[in-house]
Amino acid sequence: MQRDIVYKFASFFIMVAILVGVDQWSKYEVMMKLKDAPAYPLIDNVLYFWYSENSGAAFGILQGMHVFFYIITIAVLLGIIYLLFKLPSDKHYYPLLLCGGLIFAGAIGNFIDRIIRSYVVDFIYFKPINFPIFNFADICVTVGTFVLFLCLVFVYKENELEFYKK
Repeated sequence: MQRDIVYKFASFFIMVAILVGVDQWSKYEVMMKLKDAPAYPLIDNVLYFWYSENSGAAFGILQGMHVFFYIITIAVLLGIIYLLFKLPSDKHYYPLLLCGGLIFAGAIGNFIDRIIRSYVVDFIYFKPINFPIFNFADICVTVGTFVLFLCLVFVYKENELEFYKK
């Protein structure tokens, strides 16, 4: 039992560390190579690396509301840590561990940017639908949230999720 708990926490924080590392490395590379440079096409007229500074949230909303973002991020991180403590160590709950790790890592990646730079570095642009520029941390949060939704709707029964109430 003790070993399962250690494994759960170790795997969670190793995953988070790797994902945050990839996020911060990718942002560093983009800042060094694309700041003040034209967009770099990965697939012409489809996918570009395009340096952007976002002091707001998704789609550029809530520009400059730093304290609000700090509070929301800390609340989300604390919520995930709370659920991590409550989450059973059973393999059946690994998908929830993965979702929590993805969301946690994405939140940390963008939080680091907000603390260090007062803006988030975005750089991935999908041209066909003129989608707002985003980054690796955003992908982590989006994928984690989407998979969490799928798990809650299709995988877990209501009684399997009562662990958080105990």
